[in-house]
Amino acid sequence: MFAAAALALLVTLTLALIRAALGPTVFDRAQAANSIGTVAMLLLAVLGFLTGRPEFLDLAIVYGLLNVIGTIAVLKYFRKGDLGDPGDEEEPTA
Repeated sequence: MFAAAALALLVTLTLALIRAALGPTVFDRAQAANSIGTVAMLLLAVLGFLTGRPEFLDLAIVYGLLNVIGTIAVLKYFRKGDLGDPGDEEEPTA
């Protein structure tokens, strides 16, 4: 049963990779990259269960959190052109 789930996740991962390569806009590609990260997280959890290593679930959770933060950073960069205040400007003195 879990082997079938792992196979289905691999097929989904392949489709998401195709979408990431052929997406018409940057945002479509970013969404596909986020989907790849989510499917990879699920695949890591399933493979950890299949091999009897429950610590893989912890790794999958950390990977999922990093995936969300990375996707937000990439989208902010494409929308605003930078990731925040570079700190080069002098602060006003009183």
